[in-house]
Amino acid sequence: MKKRILIIGAGAVGAVVANKCAQNSQAFSDVCIASHHIEKCHSILDNIKNKNNINECYIYTAQVDACDTQDVISLIVDSGSDIVINVCTAFVNMSILDACIETGAAYIDTAVHEDYDVMNAPYPWYANFEWKKRQHCKEKGVTAILGAGFDPGVVNAYCAYAQKKEFDVIDSIDIIDVNAGDHERFFSTNFDPEINLREIIEDAGCLEDGQWRTYKHHSRAMEYDFPEVGLHKLYLMGHDEEHSLSINIAGVKSVRFWMGFSDHYINCLNVFKNVGLLNHQKIQIPGGQNVVPLHLLKACLPEPASLAPNYIGKTCIGILIKGTYNKKPKEAFIYNICDHQEAYHDVSSQAIAFTAGVPPVAAALLIARGDWDIKTMVNVEELEPEPFLSILNEMGLSTCIHEAPIDDELSLPRTLCA
Repeated sequence: MKKRILIIGAGAVGAVVANKCAQNSQAFSDVCIASHHIEKCHSILDNIKNKNNINECYIYTAQVDACDTQDVISLIVDSGSDIVINVCTAFVNMSILDACIETGAAYIDTAVHEDYDVMNAPYPWYANFEWKKRQHCKEKGVTAILGAGFDPGVVNAYCAYAQKKEFDVIDSIDIIDVNAGDHERFFSTNFDPEINLREIIEDAGCLEDGQWRTYKHHSRAMEYDFPEVGLHKLYLMGHDEEHSLSINIAGVKSVRFWMGFSDHYINCLNVFKNVGLLNHQKIQIPGGQNVVPLHLLKACLPEPASLAPNYIGKTCIGILIKGTYNKKPKEAFIYNICDHQEAYHDVSSQAIAFTAGVPPVAAALLIARGDWDIKTMVNVEELEPEPFLSILNEMGLSTCIHEAPIDDELSLPRTLCA
C-alpha cells in the first residue's frame, strides 16, 4: 500500500523533500506540503508542476502552526498521513514528535531539537529532549528516526557501514564537511540563518580520548585535501551526530565535527558577532520597538533557496575513520561529492539543501517498504545502512571510499553501491 506523506517545512530543504517525494510516486500516494507560510508551499508546488515531477502523486498544500502540537495532530488526522517528514526549524521538533506519537504516524527529522533560549546545551544533546520520548515511541509502536539528513544522517550511516564492513575496531571518527561552491553573493548561509549562525558561534564540543571536551568556537582548525574539491581549512564545531555516535559506535574514543569556512566568511561572522547582530534575545531600539538582532540579520540575508540558480562548484561531506582491521591499523575516508548545478538541474536546488533533503525521503521510502519501520525511536546509525546507501545512490547521492593503512598513501576510491 502506498503511503501518505506530510512534509512540515517549506524552506530550501523542504522544497528538495517535496520534489523527491513527487519523483517517487511508486511508494507515495499523497504528499502534503505544510508550513506556517502557505505562500512558500504554493511556490514549491508550482516548481514541482513546472518540472513535471508529479508523476502519479497527489500533491497539495496546507497551513500549519508547527509550534502547536494540537494543530499538527489535526493536520495529520485530516490528511491521513502515515509518515511525517519534519524539515522545519529545530525549535519545533518536540511538538511535531508529540503529534506523531499521539496519532501513530512515523516521524523523521534532520536535526536535534533546540531550545531557543539555550546556547551550549548539556551533553549529549539528544538526551535533553528526543531520547526522553523513546519509551513512549516503543510503547505506542511509533517509528521515529532522528537526524536523517546528511550530517547528521548519512554520515551516521557511513559510521554504521564502517563498523559492520570496514573495521574491527573504530578508535576515532572525524566528520568533515566543506562547501567548495560559489553563489556570487557577498555573504549568505546555505540554510536557515537562525539555526546556521547559532551553531557556528556555539562552543565546539567533542568527544576526545573518551572524554567530552569544550573549546571556544573557531579556536581549533586543520587543513584537509578533499577528493575533487582540493585543500580546505576546517574548523572544529559542536554538532548533532557527535552526541549519538559517541554512544552507539562501540568503543569509539573520539568523535569530532569539522566544517570548512573561508577567511571572508569568518571575518563577516566576527563583525556580526562583535556588533551584536547574532544576539537572539530582544533589544529595544529608538522608538520603543523590541527586535531580535538575529532576526533582523536574517531578514537582510538572501533566502537560501534563492542561491540555487547561480551556484557553481561542489560539496564534499564524509567521515575520516581510524581504527583496526584484521589486527592492522587502518584509515578510511567515506564521502559524497555533490555538484550544485546538478542539484539545480534535478530539483532547482543548491547542493547543501539537496544533500539535506534527499536522505529523509530515502528514510521514508525505507519505512514505507518496511525495512526501517522499526516501531521505536532510533538514530540512523542504529539501522541497517546498506539499504539506505543504495537508495541514496539511486536518488543522486553516491558514496565513495578511500582506504589505506595509516601512514600510507590513500588508494584510489571505490564506489559503494550496496
